[in-house]
Amino acid sequence: MVMRRSGMTLLELLVVLAIGGVLATLSLPRLGRLRDGSAVRAALSDLGATFASARQAAVSRRAYVAVVFDTASGTVRIRVASEVLVRRDLHAAYGIALGANRDSAVYDPRGLGFGVSNVSVTVRRGSMVDTFTMSRLGRTVW
Repeated sequence: MVMRRSGMTLLELLVVLAIGGVLATLSLPRLGRLRDGSAVRAALSDLGATFASARQAAVSRRAYVAVVFDTASGTVRIRVASEVLVRRDLHAAYGIALGANRDSAVYDPRGLGFGVSNVSVTVRRGSMVDTFTMSRLGRTVW
């Protein structure tokens, strides 16, 4: 009678580890892109909420309210005159970089955009990029 031991040989363990390593190598870049895309979408949603808050503040206070972009630090502020109502650090929260075609967007007391052109804000992380736009009428799209 021959006694058998249950278990795995060293060769079987090495094969399983090699297959796991190959699968991990193939899936890590995709996971990074998913993480970057999720961060960009979340930052855009937060930016949309900031614009909505600014528009509501303009209507409720009956004043001009500005959404000010600091692209160097990745922050967005809502200002009424010299008072800062809200400050959101999108770079710290989501690890994104901001770019904008203007330094601010302004809502008038009726909640309409004030100024001569549209505002476009680009949000970037890794290879993922998306754009947030405010029209002259104060409408936002992302």
